[in-house]
Amino acid sequence: MQETITQLRAAIEAHDLSTPEQLEQFRLAFTGRKGQLADLFDQLKTVPQEQRRAVGQELNQLKQLALDRFTQRQQELEATRENAPQNPEFDYTLPAPQALGTRHPLSLVREEMVRIFARIGFNVAEGPEIEDDWHNFTALNFPENHPARDMQDTFFVRRNPGEPKEDFLLRTHTSTVQVRVMESQAPPIRSIMPGRVYRNEAISARAHMMFHQVEGIFIDEGVSFADLKQTVYYFVQEMFGADINIRFRPSFFPFTEPSAEIDITCLICKGTGCNICKGSGWVEIGGCGMVDPAVLQHSGIDPEVYSGYAWGMGIERITMLKYQIKDLRLFTENDLRFLRQFEGIIS
Repeated sequence: MQETITQLRAAIEAHDLSTPEQLEQFRLAFTGRKGQLADLFDQLKTVPQEQRRAVGQELNQLKQLALDRFTQRQQELEATRENAPQNPEFDYTLPAPQALGTRHPLSLVREEMVRIFARIGFNVAEGPEIEDDWHNFTALNFPENHPARDMQDTFFVRRNPGEPKEDFLLRTHTSTVQVRVMESQAPPIRSIMPGRVYRNEAISARAHMMFHQVEGIFIDEGVSFADLKQTVYYFVQEMFGADINIRFRPSFFPFTEPSAEIDITCLICKGTGCNICKGSGWVEIGGCGMVDPAVLQHSGIDPEVYSGYAWGMGIERITMLKYQIKDLRLFTENDLRFLRQFEGIIS
């Protein structure tokens, strides 16, 4: 034991402490909980009883020697670092460099859509995601027996047991904001309504129970379907390019008459057919039509004086086409491998 102590003392005194790395090696070798000194203290119980006191004192002195050498050198290195001359060519007041973060593709496309319609005079209006029956259905000309009122399509919210299930619900479209705008503003009205909506649907590559829409409305005197078509043409060309084909298919919506669905060439398969367009080569991007006179009347606008058009599009569908994304579920799964593809994109 005595010979080991002598050798260890010599090693402590001779250890090179020139750099912070060497100082850390010294700490681990001698003063750490798994260092050589700790091993000697563990062996103290094997020393004969009559020698244990003297050996213990030597070990304590050796430990103090190691600690003193470590502390002194540590203070010297810190003082050297603090007094080191700064680089005169570097401005230390500048903020630290930061990598450009990741933008969610839905946010990018929503902001781009807002900018496109802002250039032709549309402002942005927003409303609550928890709605009442009037704004979600009745004011939009949905009859009492319409399938959209069924629990299979709508998430109803009950404040208290026993209250009617139709009292409150998660809005199924942003058309609710159209009603609120028409109720609170006098024509002319030119607004778009981006927001999140909810429907009780099975989640798949093409559908989700939560998604985002952008709807628009224009109310004024003498508004026609031709104005609506030119607005849609303008948006599609600004978003996807001037060479994209567009078609309007007659359709039915309770709140517009006449109504149409808007199709464009599938940008994923270029019209050859894929799972997104169901092999047709066309993709529906939204619905549109002239605002039904009954809807205007429900909102306090005289349909004999004013007319208007409305349209709605899914932001997810537009984003899938713009960025060639084939699975709707990627938008909500928070997969960093997917999200990092949009790193550095500034809209």
